[in-house]
Amino acid sequence: MRIPKQAGLEWQPVGQPESVQVHDFQDVELGKIAPYGVYDPTLNVGWVNVGTDHDTSQFAVESIRRWWHSMGGTCYAGTRRLLITADGGGSNGSRVRLWKRELQTLATELGIAISVCHYPPGTSKWNNIEHRLFSYITLNWRGKPLVSHEVVVNLIASTTNRKGLKVHCELDRCQYPKGIKVTDDEMDAIKLDRDEFHGEWNYTISP
Repeated sequence: MRIPKQAGLEWQPVGQPESVQVHDFQDVELGKIAPYGVYDPTLNVGWVNVGTDHDTSQFAVESIRRWWHSMGGTCYAGTRRLLITADGGGSNGSRVRLWKRELQTLATELGIAISVCHYPPGTSKWNNIEHRLFSYITLNWRGKPLVSHEVVVNLIASTTNRKGLKVHCELDRCQYPKGIKVTDDEMDAIKLDRDEFHGEWNYTISP
């Protein structure tokens, strides 16, 4: 597991210090972690999928799928459209073909249209998920040694704030291989409707 350096203090009984790694590097036995989150600003509820493999577009969309089946579908039963605000890069980047192909698969499975609005380059810090979910997760595990997947999941799930934030967290041990190529024919088959305003960042994928 990739153990980020933790600022802050974590008090331990005298003579019982817990051994930790000093700098960021991957644990040989545990591998690494790749948290992908969904934040619902209406309900002030977060959902985090903690992956143990590569942070790919398949992993990103699978995280959204799991959120929908465990939470979103119940909270918004009968909805005909899902709106996703996402960063412009990374596994859910606006230029990533695999991201769009996987969203097409999800839209068809759920039978609803999926609209995506990407934040322009350099503006991802304004995404609500950063300062309303992940910032509080960072505060909650500050100074605590992230020594296992169980510790990571429990710390994320116990995150809250004064406004009543609730977070659900699960561990995802599935494999998400890198290097998957999406052909031009696959792209042409995607039912993608680009918005008139910056269609490269704003679009809808229909079932």
